[in-house]
Amino acid sequence: MRKLSLFIATSLDGYISKPKDDLSFLKLVEKEGEDYGYADFTATIDTLIIGRKTYDYVRKEIGASHYDNGQRDVYVITRTERPSVGRTNFYSGNLTDLVQRLKSENGKNIYCDGGAEIINELLQHDLIDEFIISVIPILVGNGIRLFNDNRPEQQLEFVSVKSFDTGLTQLHYKRVDK
Repeated sequence: MRKLSLFIATSLDGYISKPKDDLSFLKLVEKEGEDYGYADFTATIDTLIIGRKTYDYVRKEIGASHYDNGQRDVYVITRTERPSVGRTNFYSGNLTDLVQRLKSENGKNIYCDGGAEIINELLQHDLIDEFIISVIPILVGNGIRLFNDNRPEQQLEFVSVKSFDTGLTQLHYKRVDK
């Protein structure tokens, strides 16, 4: 069975975005030639699940090819139906049903790149198998939290931790199988 992995960055105080979807604090750890394991990670996946706001931000800042590179299926979770573009599917159905279907299919692993609403819905249903969380050395004070309150407790197993000279620390955990 395929696993679903979260690969995401957060501030030390737990925010994935400042107010008004401001991700500028991520630039604090940009370094020529350093991708913090992203290329190695994305080589293990062939499917991406992402929220529409995160997708729109990345399309504007980096370009659509960052996600839809012809090598993977992209599911943009949205409330508004839109036609597919290439291998990018705009999905407005039940997220749990989609993830369970994708996990049961053959293929590489599945990558969730946010946003917070998507992550927290997946956590409600215990659907995230692996957490790779890069902690940026900043306290942003407020914004969009990575983890919301009122979700089930989930025990995780430590896999590894890496630190980088930019101050970024990357935590890797996997879900404890019941």
